[in-house]
Amino acid sequence: MKDESIQLLKELSQLPGIAGDEGRVHHYIKEILEEYSDEVVISGLGSAFGVKYAKDKKAPRVMIAGHMDEIGFMIKEIRDNGTFYAVPIGGWNPYSVSSQRYTLVSQKGDFPCVSSSIPPHLMSEQGTFKVENLIFDAGFESKDEAWAYGVRPGDSIVPDSSFIKAANKKALISKAFDNRVGCALALDTLKQVADEALDVTLIAGASTQEEVGTRGIIGSINQLKPDLFIALECSPVNDFINEEGQGQQGGGFLLRVHDPGMISHKKLRQFIFQLAEEKEVPHQYFFATGGTDARQAQLLQEGIPSTCLAVPGRYIHSHQSLIRTRDYQSVLDILVHIVKELNKERVEEIKTM
Repeated sequence: MKDESIQLLKELSQLPGIAGDEGRVHHYIKEILEEYSDEVVISGLGSAFGVKYAKDKKAPRVMIAGHMDEIGFMIKEIRDNGTFYAVPIGGWNPYSVSSQRYTLVSQKGDFPCVSSSIPPHLMSEQGTFKVENLIFDAGFESKDEAWAYGVRPGDSIVPDSSFIKAANKKALISKAFDNRVGCALALDTLKQVADEALDVTLIAGASTQEEVGTRGIIGSINQLKPDLFIALECSPVNDFINEEGQGQQGGGFLLRVHDPGMISHKKLRQFIFQLAEEKEVPHQYFFATGGTDARQAQLLQEGIPSTCLAVPGRYIHSHQSLIRTRDYQSVLDILVHIVKELNKERVEEIKTM
């Protein structure tokens, strides 16, 4: 993984952007797309994709997509004492949300914020903790004071954590790797083939609102009408618990075969696995328990052959997720090989049962 890729991922992952409030991530991505693509297409929900046209404007269209949004919270109620109730945006583990630092993104600026915890001295029999009952505290002394600082219902609360390189330089740690990793991969791929004459039109970028039901990709697919679709993700692995399970860090990219919302298109995944073996790119089969934007792609138009490529990530959907640099590089390598090897004949062969 090159230094410029690490810097790209650092800058992306440190931006705040929950579903429905991805503006800063959107503008960062859009600026890069404008530099490296022939056209930038924005959906009504803010998804952003760059189009690099093939020599033949009628060539097949291949779409690779990360998603901009990270998990976080949205303020639901400002209490009289200046603290907040919020609704979770995306899936949170109840054991990882309390007594953490967050950033409150308000109309007048970003403010430090913490989530509540109950000291053991004050604990009573309260039953199972629910994320929805979490209280956030930015230090305001009243509702009026919070209001004066521009805080309103609907404002975002995102994890506050630094981007860290591991001591051995082989791993990276940050918030929001799900899914700024996918965003970085899409942009890196576009950069790497910017000067190449491709036989397919490449559509690369990122959707919005994936974490709340894969909503944002729908408009972009309707706009851009791809022939093939590849979701780019940071997928959760538990290799730190199960050393023999599927999804091992350091083992190369994950090609998702099945999840609750998608069965990966057989011929597309066979093409990718064969190409990975020919080019000696490390790779792994993967069966997942969560969905991606690929589930929507399979349902749109006449049904788009789709799959998902992912970097294996530990501890995602928390303040601190961890990836291996060589796994990121393996995804980038296979993506570049894919877009260079695809042409009209191969796409037609993939689409034929």
